[in-house]
Amino acid sequence: MVALATEPQSLDPRWGLDASSSRLGDLLHAALTRADGAGGRLPELAASWEQPDARTVVFHLRDDFRFADGTPVRAADVRATYAAVLDPALASPRRGALEALAAVEAPDARTVVMRLREPFAPFLDATGLGILPAARARDPGEVAIGAGAFRLVRRERGDRLVLAPNPRWPGGRPRVAPIVVRIVPDAITRVLELARGELDLAEEPLPPELLAWLARQAPVRVLREPGTSFAYLALNLRDPRLADRRVRQAIALALDRDALVGHVLGGMARPATGLLAPEHWAYEPVRPWRHDPWRARRLLDRAGYPPRPGSGMRFRLLYKTSADPERRRLAEAIQADLAAVGIALDVRSYEWGTLFADIRAGRFDVAALAWVGVGDPDLYYLAFHSTMTPPRGYNRGHYASPIMDRLTTEGRRTLDPARRRAIYARIQRRAAHDLPVVPLWWEDRVVVASRRLEGFAPSPSGDLHGLAAAWVQ
Repeated sequence: MVALATEPQSLDPRWGLDASSSRLGDLLHAALTRADGAGGRLPELAASWEQPDARTVVFHLRDDFRFADGTPVRAADVRATYAAVLDPALASPRRGALEALAAVEAPDARTVVMRLREPFAPFLDATGLGILPAARARDPGEVAIGAGAFRLVRRERGDRLVLAPNPRWPGGRPRVAPIVVRIVPDAITRVLELARGELDLAEEPLPPELLAWLARQAPVRVLREPGTSFAYLALNLRDPRLADRRVRQAIALALDRDALVGHVLGGMARPATGLLAPEHWAYEPVRPWRHDPWRARRLLDRAGYPPRPGSGMRFRLLYKTSADPERRRLAEAIQADLAAVGIALDVRSYEWGTLFADIRAGRFDVAALAWVGVGDPDLYYLAFHSTMTPPRGYNRGHYASPIMDRLTTEGRRTLDPARRRAIYARIQRRAAHDLPVVPLWWEDRVVVASRRLEGFAPSPSGDLHGLAAAWVQ
């Protein structure tokens, strides 16, 4: 029995973008490649690939993958799936991620040739698309038939899905049979059901105090490893106060990250210096902004924001957060840190959909957000290039820097790995200096598993691939 906090939007790889859809999609579908947890790609359907020129990638498929209906996976299936996502009439939300792709060819049953419009170094990230049978790839309805380790048996009304092993999976028939997935939104309910042995696996974050209690219960094990998800303070640089780099640096100096990690997260994170965790292939060590309220106050003085007589506050900012109790605790802790240097935060909480809509529309001053499972460093382009403001990209703070624009554009057009790594080292140093966002921490991957579940190893990226090698005693 596996618990998820939210219902998947879709089990079809053409539609599902949310975390629950991605996790279950990893079990049902196979892609050309999959993430390795360090920003690179591992082969899956593709046995190998090469790039004969800057605009061509050639994939050679394995011959032992079968869809759950028994048909073999061939190049025509790959071509049909990508063509469907690229078709404007289908309106797949994944189409934007394939904008660099000009054509997909299948010269024979085991060869796929992808033609790019221009050199595009992060293209391999787009090859994580689950492949559907060619005959179903253009169906307008949901298609859940894939070549993954499991197949969908039924989706019951309410909160349950039942998965069974794909007997034709080349990794050997999975020994977990069946997998019952339940949607359990309430964290306390998940904890109690884990403690009673009614659940075998939960990957959703749990409040630290509940996790500490759960770790002492006999039926479960708490599995923990360094993660790649990056938590940060988003800042709206259209506000003239936050547009001043000295103010952003003062905010970074005011935050006691070690205390926040210890008291709010129960130690389940590492203070971060930027988007890329140390395990990432492009990670560059940069100078951290250590807790220093005295320096923060001096920077605010130099920026022209002295304390006001009486209150001691310099100015007020609007901090928006979700209604989740843990997020409220984090907001209150950050509020206290910033108040100590004279920045007052008005904290307001909202339902997640409303909050995210406000952030995309720029209706905030400060907000705590996270990038989950950071992959290719091209995320720097999507997050900080001046043209990548919503809805086109993720530059929600409207940061603009000609230097960052040039570097992030160069990073996505440079194919040589060594040169590309050098470019992203410069990008990380620039981001650490300019602080378009204020880094908080890299969240640990924490999984609670029943002691009956053997052979399961958590993934840094949060997928459920480990269930294919697991068994229940």
